Amino acid sequence: MKLYKIETVQYINASIFQCWDFFSSPKNLQTITLDNMSFEIQDFDDKRMYQGQIISYTLKPLLGIKISWVTEITACQENLYFLDIQRFGPYKLWHHKHFFEPTEDGRTKMTDIVHYALPLGILGRLMNRLVVKNKLKTIFEYRRNKIDELFNPKL
Repeated sequence: MKLYKIETVQYINASIFQCWDFFSSPKNLQTITLDNMSFEIQDFDDKRMYQGQIISYTLKPLLGIKISWVTEITACQENLYFLDIQRFGPYKLWHHKHFFEPTEDGRTKMTDIVHYALPLGILGRLMNRLVVKNKLKTIFEYRRNKIDELFNPKL
């Protein structure tokens, strides 16, 4: 199994408490997801993130094909981090860590680290090279820009 990694760091002009308030609400996933992916939460318990929480949703990541995805929050420490893994979905492995650190200037450093693997062996590796890697790059760039728009507006 070939394992891939994406790591992003973003500085947010908000306190760690404001960041946690936004990012610990599964409802805000739709806000930071590309509109053309048709992201819709299907089921969650309407609570802030906590260890053991299950979130199921549908989206159309490629070619307008609707897929179901179920994630579980497997670790969570308020104002510091949470970890989600895919229970059911398109990846062989999806392991996403979100870290929040206060900075001396009052901002928050947010770090995302994703490890993922695709099914189908060599075909999956080819799909990563041709499609998946670029799609994930686009998704994370959109998130960065949307977060900047929400928290770091240009004057």
